[in-house]
Amino acid sequence: MSDLFWLSDEAWSALEPHLPKNQPGAPRVDDRRIISGILHVLKVGCRWRDVPPEYRPAKTAYNRYHRWARRRIWHRLFEKMAAKGPVPQELSIDSTHIKAHRSAQGSKGGCGRKRLAPRVAQEQAKSIAWPMIVADRSPSH
Repeated sequence: MSDLFWLSDEAWSALEPHLPKNQPGAPRVDDRRIISGILHVLKVGCRWRDVPPEYRPAKTAYNRYHRWARRRIWHRLFEKMAAKGPVPQELSIDSTHIKAHRSAQGSKGGCGRKRLAPRVAQEQAKSIAWPMIVADRSPSH
């Protein structure tokens, strides 16, 4: 597939020395494949479970992204890579992807009619005065 994102040999050789080494636990799955998959998901905006089969396993890509984000590894990688050379012509520093529920269409809801402010004020005044009038008329005095 030509629409998949793969780190070039040049990009990988610049990135690889900055990756965490000697991590505890099982040996990591192919870093280049997993990081390319993570970058593909971030670029395309698909769900983690919809990672193309070339980047599999999807759960590994998801776990690595979130664990490294928690440990600020991505931040350190970005700082090291940015300090290495000139600023490219095209740069994305912050890009945000927000998923909204299909019912979040921005509509206000409710009956759709606004009440006039003077009427609202009168109703509030009545609601305050009503208990006083009732208490004044009560036979307990």
